[in-house]
Amino acid sequence: MHPDDPSAQKLTDAPSTTRTGDAASTERTIGRHRVPDSPRRALLGSTPVRIALATGVTCCLGLGAFAATRDTPEAPQPVRPIADALADRAAIADERASRSLDRDAAPARVVPTPTASPTPAPTVTRKAPRKPAKPRRPRPVAGLDQAQMDNAKIIVDFGRELKMPRRALVVALATAMQESNLYNLASDVLPESSEYPHQGSGSDHDSVGLFQQRPSSGWGTVAELMRPSYAARAFYTALAEIPGWEDMSVTAAAQAVQVSAYPDAYAPHEERATTVAAALLA
Repeated sequence: MHPDDPSAQKLTDAPSTTRTGDAASTERTIGRHRVPDSPRRALLGSTPVRIALATGVTCCLGLGAFAATRDTPEAPQPVRPIADALADRAAIADERASRSLDRDAAPARVVPTPTASPTPAPTVTRKAPRKPAKPRRPRPVAGLDQAQMDNAKIIVDFGRELKMPRRALVVALATAMQESNLYNLASDVLPESSEYPHQGSGSDHDSVGLFQQRPSSGWGTVAELMRPSYAARAFYTALAEIPGWEDMSVTAAAQAVQVSAYPDAYAPHEERATTVAAALLA
């Protein structure tokens, strides 16, 4: 190939151009436009070192801002009156105190321990009301039996209820001893009298009861006179209406009430009547 051939020239010029370019590039890299990197700059360009420097700068800036804040004087606060401040503090304290009373810790919940079987409730036993005690029957004295002594007690008890003196009790007992021997008698003349509780019967007209009082004479009804308590009350009432009976003998006082055909028949019973009265009053 001829040296003057254009294609030959093109082929020969191409490498030269490439080398020239490389030389120029090398020159730009190491020439006056850029100085080769030093070891110190390479160290600063490493990633760990950059992170450490950034952290240090941030800390320094934070400390500086804190110092600037402390050095900056605060704006003066308006001075409040002392009384208002104390009142506000007291109100706050009261409010906290009231809330604390309502917000105490709740007591611990007690969970009952389950038992095998529930305890039965105690059975309440009510006592039956006591029946009134029966009055004790008096012990018979002076040869009387229990029925006679019970009737004598009725006569004495009603005499005391009517505030009659002791002598009136003796007169009443002596009269009943003579009239009925201290038994509550019905009358054979009055069949009605047998319908009431009685302890025997007599046949002296329509006389009934302990004192043989007659319904026909105004002493009371048959039913009333057959009750020993009513008969004793009727006798004491009639005795109290006799003037000066207290100064009379037992037989005279009894006769003034009974108007018997045998006025002296009551005298023999005075001693025994006195004994019975004393026993019942003891």
